Amino acid sequence: MEKRILRKNSGNRFGKTAFYDIMTAKRAETTARAKRAGVAQSHGRTLENKDGRMGKVLSINQYVRAQSLDEAYTLCQKKNNVVIGGMLWLKMQKRPVGTAIDLCDLGLDSIAETETEYRIGAMVPLRALEMHEGLAALTDGAMEQTVKHIVGVQFRNCATLGGSLWGRFGFSDVLTLFLALDARVVLHHAGEMPLADFAQLPRTTRDILTEVIVPKAAGRVVYLSQRNISTDFPVLTAALAGRDGNYTCVIGARPMPAAVFTDDKGILGQGITEDSARAFAEDIASRAVFGSNTRASADYRREICKVLVRRAALALAKEG
Repeated sequence: MEKRILRKNSGNRFGKTAFYDIMTAKRAETTARAKRAGVAQSHGRTLENKDGRMGKVLSINQYVRAQSLDEAYTLCQKKNNVVIGGMLWLKMQKRPVGTAIDLCDLGLDSIAETETEYRIGAMVPLRALEMHEGLAALTDGAMEQTVKHIVGVQFRNCATLGGSLWGRFGFSDVLTLFLALDARVVLHHAGEMPLADFAQLPRTTRDILTEVIVPKAAGRVVYLSQRNISTDFPVLTAALAGRDGNYTCVIGARPMPAAVFTDDKGILGQGITEDSARAFAEDIASRAVFGSNTRASADYRREICKVLVRRAALALAKEG
């Protein structure tokens, strides 16, 4: 039972002083309970649950701000070390981390434009992508549509492009769009490769994602998603890109990493109409693999896929 020390504060017996005394006593009791349980509280390995039990949380033994990519690469070769990115999804994990590697001193937080492409540093926050006028013009607003529903502005100010792509999350809006944009990634050791190839790499790959390249010849693109509420994880994501008469459709949040499909049957080749858009949507939905989770069933996702792809195709026709 915590010891409540209440003092008068401006006539309010539950004022600031009382609050701080209560919290100090509660922390002391929590520490004492952890010691009795034989827990290393200083390592942050436990946290008191609502029922009073101690549950595991993320623990970090050492934090390093790498001063070169070579240093970061060398550090990340050890299995227990991780690059933290924005550390928003990582902090939700229950695991021990030997060394947390921060890339914030390596100048990877800028967006450079050339005549043929945009080169986006891995540490660029999602909010910067959302507000970038050049990327907005290139994607006809699809970049903003992709990231604006991801939690909130404060979250997007911290979440990084590199972290979003490296995780290859099954709920990723970002991976869906960048696959449709025919983006390429640059890894410190493995070099430059298509994002589609990177997405297939084993999750045991130990490398540093430094840059993402978006070609200006990416063509027209439309991004759509279905959510139960506006800032929740997506139930399904869809991006459709058209370039030189060829169409690429990407379906994400299946709930598996985004998958790329092309118009192999040439359904949209003669132009996008209501009928061809519906036929194309049916084709993509029949080829994609869907799963079930707490947000939606596989069958529901398949039906949503038909709707999103058809709408994306019709929207792409209007942009043309």
